Amino acid sequence: MALDLDGDLAALLRELVDIPSESGDEDALATQVVETLRPFAHLDVSRHGNAVVARTHLGRAARVVVAGHLDTVPIADNVPSWCETVDGEDRVYGRGSCDQLGGIAVQLAVATGVAEPSRDVTWIFYDCEEIDHASNGLGRLQRERPDLFDAEFAVLTEPTGAMVEGGCQGTLRALIRTTGKAAHSARPWMGHNAVHDLASALDRLVEYEPRQPEVDGLVYRESLNAVRIGGGHAGNVIPDRAWIEVNLRYAPDRSAAAAEQYVRDVFTGYEVEVVDNAAGARPGLDLPVAADFVASVGSSPRPKLGWTDVARFSALGVPAVNFGPGDPLKAHADDEYVPVAQVQACHDALRRWLGGTR
Repeated sequence: MALDLDGDLAALLRELVDIPSESGDEDALATQVVETLRPFAHLDVSRHGNAVVARTHLGRAARVVVAGHLDTVPIADNVPSWCETVDGEDRVYGRGSCDQLGGIAVQLAVATGVAEPSRDVTWIFYDCEEIDHASNGLGRLQRERPDLFDAEFAVLTEPTGAMVEGGCQGTLRALIRTTGKAAHSARPWMGHNAVHDLASALDRLVEYEPRQPEVDGLVYRESLNAVRIGGGHAGNVIPDRAWIEVNLRYAPDRSAAAAEQYVRDVFTGYEVEVVDNAAGARPGLDLPVAADFVASVGSSPRPKLGWTDVARFSALGVPAVNFGPGDPLKAHADDEYVPVAQVQACHDALRRWLGGTR
């Protein structure tokens, strides 16, 4: 049941892709990950549902976490995997190749190939990242085994094009509601149009200017947009209710509470219902361990303009970055792929960092 670690990274990645692991159906892949890691004496391997944890216990002065998710979005006639060379670039295609089994291949190869890392490492392979927040395997591990997250730094192997993306933005969704009075549309003066009352809210969105704060050396760009709108009952009735759903993507120097207050201030005079709010994560690039990681990667870091599970680490006081192979724009695409060179580059960078060599 073990995966083949004797071939190259492309072969390992293809083997991972060829084991279907849609969210909630990661059992087969989790089993193979366990069987692959258990023979290595330097790793203490445990399974938690469909999440797998492997830890070193070498008595190092510091511990780091490297984590990635095993699950993929549903298959769309893109399994089994295949290889193509496009414009001189070797690629592995197939569901999950980019998001994020390329990162899982890197984790497996480095976890088994570096027996005496310069830092103790907790390797996490978790389930159900691609579905609802409550089902996320990393969140489950945090609730059930918070001791596994005792570390000074974390790397999440989400696809970043083999670039370091620091922290992540927070995301908030809110409903901006209006209430009017229903009436026949032939006699509108007998009612009050709730849709028309949204005009000022839309004007505020049009006039919005994005804040661009610098956080730990990275410049984040916030955004506030209407993403859905609704109201009314029929084509001949003045609507008595209407709403806009807005989405704020906010920099990690704002707390979740501060972000909510900001939205309420923007829409003063309206009924505001916050329906979702997940705080972002500071990159912590001012810390020595983070600086050492960036130096090992050998590229300039950039901000993560989106939300990822690094925020779960930040909530525990553990700074984290995203670093993995694959273009995020190809994640979930039917022609999802990852360049083999990026898988190799991420492998080499993690190995340098954990091996203590340059």
